[in-house]
Amino acid sequence: MATDRCFPPPWTVEQIPGGYKVKDASGQALAYVYGRETHADADIAYVFTLDEARRIASNIATAEAVRQGKVGGLAS
Repeated sequence: MATDRCFPPPWTVEQIPGGYKVKDASGQALAYVYGRETHADADIAYVFTLDEARRIASNIATAEAVRQGKVGGLAS
């Protein structure tokens, strides 16, 4: 039984002010991951650093390809 894909691959990461947005091929936003510039600022606010936010967004974007068996593992 064939089903229509709700979020067509490839999923991409776009930098936005204060974080990153994961989008599908049609431009639909799938996730927003926010962070702070410095580790100290992130610790004070109990949030991610921008580097951590980027890595998480990258892993989300890669998840569909991993599920389909197109890549061997998540992005680092």
